[in-house]
Amino acid sequence: MSKRIVIASENPVKKQAALLAFQKMFPAAAFEIVSVNVPSGVSPQPYGDAETLQGAANRAQRAFELRPDADFWVGIEGGVQEVDGELEAFAWIYVLSPTHSGKSRTGAFYLPPAVARLVRAGHELGEADDIVFGLSNSKQENGAIGILTGNVVDRTALYAQAVALALVPFRNPQLYPAERETST
Repeated sequence: MSKRIVIASENPVKKQAALLAFQKMFPAAAFEIVSVNVPSGVSPQPYGDAETLQGAANRAQRAFELRPDADFWVGIEGGVQEVDGELEAFAWIYVLSPTHSGKSRTGAFYLPPAVARLVRAGHELGEADDIVFGLSNSKQENGAIGILTGNVVDRTALYAQAVALALVPFRNPQLYPAERETST
């Protein structure tokens, strides 16, 4: 019987990243991905670690509330922050189960000045990428990281590693005390 993962996004990149990470961390298990569209409860383009992590946690919790009939709930939230006058991009991942939670942050990279200017002016990162690079809906494909690295690293790979790291408490439950009780 497969385990159900509810991903708090309909973005195919996020769904694929979650599935890849779960398959790598639990190779003997079968998984089914269900996606739901839930609000993050934070800014459309989160700024800083705290707001971005809160968005990921909110998404996971809202996915649980919407679809409590699952084994795991995953929130992925991309964010940016100012570091020494440059704009850094990253994402937070938050995973819930009936008994545990886990979280992890992706690696970070700095945005080109033209993209950073648009983000600072109020555009979401994906929109800014599309404008600067003449693309359409790049956030549902390789994203800024894929564009900037020539797909040496794409959004799926960037997110999958962080999802796997967020799954550490689930792979090692004997090392992490149970902290949640839900009615699933």
